[in-house]
Amino acid sequence: MRRPAAEVAVHASADLGEGPTWDAATGRLLWVDILGSRVHTYDPSSGRRTVLATEQHVGAAVPRAGGGLVVNLRDGVGCYAPDGSFSWLVHAPVPGRRGNDAAVAPDGSLWAGTMRYDEAPGGGDLTRVAPDGTTTELFPEVTVSNGIGWSPDGTLVYYVDSPTRRIDVCRMAGHRPVDRREFVSIEVGAGFPDGLTVDTGGCVWVALWDGAQIRRYTPDGTLDRVVELPVHRPTACAFGGPDLRDLYVTTARVGPRRPHPMAGAVLVVPGAGEGLAGTPFAG
Repeated sequence: MRRPAAEVAVHASADLGEGPTWDAATGRLLWVDILGSRVHTYDPSSGRRTVLATEQHVGAAVPRAGGGLVVNLRDGVGCYAPDGSFSWLVHAPVPGRRGNDAAVAPDGSLWAGTMRYDEAPGGGDLTRVAPDGTTTELFPEVTVSNGIGWSPDGTLVYYVDSPTRRIDVCRMAGHRPVDRREFVSIEVGAGFPDGLTVDTGGCVWVALWDGAQIRRYTPDGTLDRVVELPVHRPTACAFGGPDLRDLYVTTARVGPRRPHPMAGAVLVVPGAGEGLAGTPFAG
């Protein structure tokens, strides 16, 4: 059940690395440093890296179907065109709140989460952003909106509000999640569930903040794999590489502990599994 520790893919010192996403169109990994206000790319075939500075804290960045990026920022959701120009898709600032994790649904919409900087209970939400910028609130009054992922057939969606220590699962009814229930609960002392991804077998891989692990749960909620990590605060995981078999893990340096030398780097577990191809944002 346990697997070897991950290797370093990108030597970095991100304060709060997050949101690894594989961009199949460019063959690059996207990830963000939330508190550093940076969107990073990494090409594993060449080792080439780029950095895009954003004007606000950035919770997530994912590819757009026509090129460029959509980003979940402090004050809303914005788009970068392929030429680098920026425009707001949804501008809805709330004092003391910022964007956090986000993911693209099978229908091409963006599901964007928020949280308060002070992590006040119920201060965040999860909102569906359609390609034309129309918004639909899906889950109000969450605390730290985090991992989002869909089953291979798109009929189920998994969701994390980290302080609950749960991964929840919902049935998809059209564009909305319904019948929310607990999928798995993380035991006290093992850390908090953060970002997640789903593989081709429908298994859910989740990063455990304060837990130094990635765990894989089968579709019936059974824990069947643990990847031990050298860093205390992994934040999220995603499959990448040309065959979507390498598991990339973002990590953070922030926290009360003295950080491990690898904290803030992007780690990789080569050949960890089989990931699902991502859907670019349709806007």
